[in-house]
Amino acid sequence: MIRTLILSGALMFAAGAASADEPIVGNWKTAAGDTAQIASCGGSYCIVLKSGKYAGKKIGILAGSGVTYTGQITDPANDKTYSGSGNIFGNSLKMKGCVLNVLCKSQTWTRL
Repeated sequence: MIRTLILSGALMFAAGAASADEPIVGNWKTAAGDTAQIASCGGSYCIVLKSGKYAGKKIGILAGSGVTYTGQITDPANDKTYSGSGNIFGNSLKMKGCVLNVLCKSQTWTRL
């Protein structure tokens, strides 16, 4: 019985540790060919461009877990912010930005 409790506790610890790693965190190649870094920031995930014309610019903040995230995305060229989302499919991240949830544009990023 003690062995079963120890094994159950170890499995719960391993599951908790695995859920702490969010699949959205990391470096992504944008549709424009730039590198965007997505990192944890204050309970959400901040998106900052690391290369290209707008390097250093924060272009979004998303919240969520697993493979689905929602929040805001900013177009670095005109500084307009849109409601946004990100969905992960393997090593691809489909980013979508919308005006009034009607007019939407999307692009796919690739994990680096």
